[in-house]
Amino acid sequence: MSQHGLRHPILSVAPQRLRPTQITVGLREVADKRAQWHTLGRKKRAALIATHWFPGVLGPGREVYIVDHHHFGLAMLEEGVDQVPVIVQRDFSWLDPATFWRTMEFNRWAHPYDERGARTDYAAIPDGLRQLRDDPYRTLAARVREAGGCAKDATPYAEFLWADFLRARIAAKDAAKSGARALERALALAHSAEAGYLPGWSGSFA
Repeated sequence: MSQHGLRHPILSVAPQRLRPTQITVGLREVADKRAQWHTLGRKKRAALIATHWFPGVLGPGREVYIVDHHHFGLAMLEEGVDQVPVIVQRDFSWLDPATFWRTMEFNRWAHPYDERGARTDYAAIPDGLRQLRDDPYRTLAARVREAGGCAKDATPYAEFLWADFLRARIAAKDAAKSGARALERALALAHSAEAGYLPGWSGSFA
């Protein structure tokens, strides 16, 4: 599995072996992905897996760390998928754990922040996808984007920035609900000048 002489090799990895590089997901997003999976036939499921590459990094012990698609990975794990494709961005397997995590964060490939938006130690990042914690503001931020409240942006961890923006302005009990009221409030905030610093903002300063 050496990367020497290869450029971005592709591995086939069991979802239970994937190591996360963040602490939280929106569990409702995971549920939505599982619901979508249930609508697909065998061929479409195979095609989805084949085209949904996970960007990954080899870490200490040659563990496979994914740097994106955590929601999809958890959904596939819970659905019992045997293997998923991982495209290796870098091989950092020779680094000690402390240097590995510092290097990952420097490259914006790790996000050690908990479900309250608070910075934590790298040790808080779970060993497996099943241990990812729920952050309902992540789900709310995703629904804002889907409803046209902001544009999808390639900025690393853009969705976390939006979640933290909403976290400071919408009560947790409201964010945890799936009703239209919280989404309506979130959309109004997303289009306001207050959100002008966020990636993908599509509001107006007028």
